[in-house]
Amino acid sequence: MDQDIYGVHRWGAELLTILPNGHIGLRNPMNPDHSAVDLVKVVESLKMRGISVPMLLRIEDFLGYRMKLITDSFNEAIKSLDYQGSYRGVFPVKVNQQAQVIDRIVEYGRSMNFGLEVGSKPELLIALAHRLSSEAVIICNGIKDSEFIQLALMSQQLGFKTILVLESPKELELVLSEAERLKIRPNLGVRIKLTHRVSGKWATSSGDRSSFGMTTTQLVDVIDQLRTRGYLDCLMLQHAHLGSQIPHIIEVRKAVKEACTFYAELKREGAPLTYLDIGGGLGVDYTGEHKSDANSINYSLQEYCTNVVETIKFALDEQNIEHPYIISESGRACVAHSSMLIFNVLEVTRYDSPHPVEISEDDHELIRNILEVESYLTELRLQECLNDLCYYREELRLRFRTRQSSLRQLAKGEQAFLYMIHRLKQVANQCEHVHEELKRSLEDMSDIYHCNFSLFQSLPDVWAIDQVHPIAPIQRLNEQPTRHGTLSDITCDSDGKIDQFVVATGVQRTLPLHEVAEHEDYYLGVFFVGAYQETLGDLHNLFGDTHVVTISLQAQREDGFELLHEQEGDSISEVLSYVEYDPRTLMNAFKSVVEEALSRGLIDIYQRREFIHAYKESMTGYTYYED
Repeated sequence: MDQDIYGVHRWGAELLTILPNGHIGLRNPMNPDHSAVDLVKVVESLKMRGISVPMLLRIEDFLGYRMKLITDSFNEAIKSLDYQGSYRGVFPVKVNQQAQVIDRIVEYGRSMNFGLEVGSKPELLIALAHRLSSEAVIICNGIKDSEFIQLALMSQQLGFKTILVLESPKELELVLSEAERLKIRPNLGVRIKLTHRVSGKWATSSGDRSSFGMTTTQLVDVIDQLRTRGYLDCLMLQHAHLGSQIPHIIEVRKAVKEACTFYAELKREGAPLTYLDIGGGLGVDYTGEHKSDANSINYSLQEYCTNVVETIKFALDEQNIEHPYIISESGRACVAHSSMLIFNVLEVTRYDSPHPVEISEDDHELIRNILEVESYLTELRLQECLNDLCYYREELRLRFRTRQSSLRQLAKGEQAFLYMIHRLKQVANQCEHVHEELKRSLEDMSDIYHCNFSLFQSLPDVWAIDQVHPIAPIQRLNEQPTRHGTLSDITCDSDGKIDQFVVATGVQRTLPLHEVAEHEDYYLGVFFVGAYQETLGDLHNLFGDTHVVTISLQAQREDGFELLHEQEGDSISEVLSYVEYDPRTLMNAFKSVVEEALSRGLIDIYQRREFIHAYKESMTGYTYYED
C-alpha cells in the first residue's frame, strides 16, 4: 500500500517522515544525520511521566531551524545579487506570545540579530525583559498612548534599538510631546498604506482599505511636521504591511516594488531612512500543494527571499539610492511548524454497518425493499440505489411518525439501511470514478470520530476562517485505513468539528482513518499550529489550555528526546476563576447544598464526606477527558 496517503512527505518536508513501524517520525533538521525520533514513543513516554493528551507539543529544533532557514535564505540572496545592505529578521510577538516561544526565539535569534515586533504595551514589556543583540531592533506598531511611547523612548537609553512606527499624524504629536519632555531624540518610522491588495484569507489586511498605516496625504503632512519641528533626521524606517499568508509570488513582487517607490520618495524629501520593513506575508504551505491557494503558496522560501531582495535592489538602483537594511516580520513562517496538537479518539459514531439483517415474515414491506436494493447494486446503478434507499427509509420514518409502524420496526429498518450503505460504499470504493454528487452524499454518511480536544480552545482559526492544518494519525500508517470520517471535539456545540483535511491528492471533506479497537489509544496529530492558535483560543464549555510540552530531539537517548519544559494544562478551578468565579465560594456553596440534603435525610454522613471530597477533587482536575 501507499504509506503516505496523508501527504506527510509533501507538507512535512524536511521535518516529518513515516517510520517503518508506521509511526510518524520527527526529523531533526539541525542534525540531519541523526535518525528520526518516534512521535508515538514521545507521547507514550510523556504519558508515563503523567503528562496526558490532549497536549501541545513544541519542538524547539523546528523553531530554531525555521529562523535559521529564513535568515540564511535572505543572506544567500543578498550575496548572490550583490545587495549592499543586510537582513534583519523580526518576530511579531502577537503571532505567539507564549514565554517559552519568545525565550527561544530570542536565544536562537541573538546570533542572527533577530528582533521583535510589538503592538501593545504588554508585548513591549515582554520585549524589554529580553537581552536582544545590540543590532536587533524592536519595532513598535499599533495605536500607542503616552505610557507606551514613554517606555519605548526610555528603552533607547538602555541600549535597545527601539523604533516607534507612526500610524497617523495624530500619533506624531503624542510622540514628539513625550520626546521633548524626556529630552530623548526618538527613533522613528512611518507606516504607509500600499495601494496593491493581495489575495487570500487576509486580503483586507492589505491595500488602501487596511486598518493601519497612513494615506499619502497623511504621510506628506507627517513629513512636513517633522521637518518644521526639527525631527526629520529621526526618521529611519519605512514600514509597509504587504499582507498575510500571501499565496502568489507575483503579488509579493508588486507590493515590494510599490514600497520601494514610497521609500525613494521619502529619501528625496530628506528623510535619512536606513530600514525598509516589508512586514509579514511569507506564507506556509499547509497542504503541500505548492499552488496559489488560501492554504498554500506557489513559491519556495528561497524564491521568496530572492524575489524580495532582487525587487528592492533593482527599484533602488534605478533611483541611485543606497540599499537599506531589509526587515521582514515573518512570524507565521517562523513558528507555525514548531508546534503540534496531539489528542486521542474517545469513540466513533458509524453511519454504516457491516452486519447483515435477517428478514422475517412480520417485517414491514419497506424493510424488505431496503434489503432488496442489493439485488441490483452495481457500479452503474450506484446513484439509483442510493436514491431508493433514502426514499424507503424516509417512508418508514413517516409511518413511524404517524404511528403506523412500531419503534422496533423502525430500528430494524435503520439497521437494514446502514448495512446497505456499507455495501454501497464497498462497491463505490472499487470504482475508478465516482460522480461528484454521489461522492458528496457518501461523505455526508462518513463516520464521526469523537476526539479529546476543544476546537475553540486549541484550533480557533479552523472554526473561524476555515484554516486548514495537516491532520494525520501518528501511528498505523503502514496499515490501509478502512474508514473515512470527520472529527468532532468534546464541546457540546455543533460547530466543534473539522471537515476539511489534507491528503496526498489535495484537500477533501473526510479523513481516511482506521478502525479503533476497544482500549486502544488511537492518536491524531494536528500539525503546524505554532502561529496564532496558541494565543487566540477561548474558553468554550470552559475547556482550558491543554498541557504544553517543549522538547529537544535527542535521537541517541532511549526515548528520543529531552524534556525542556512542562506546563500543566488549566485546572477546573483556574478556568472558573477566569470567568469570575471564586472556587472557594463555590466550594462553600456546595457544602451548604450537601449539608441541607443531610438534614433532610436524603444522604447519610458518610455520603456527605464522599460528595464533598469528589467536588474538591474535581476542582483540581484537568478540564479534558481523563482515563
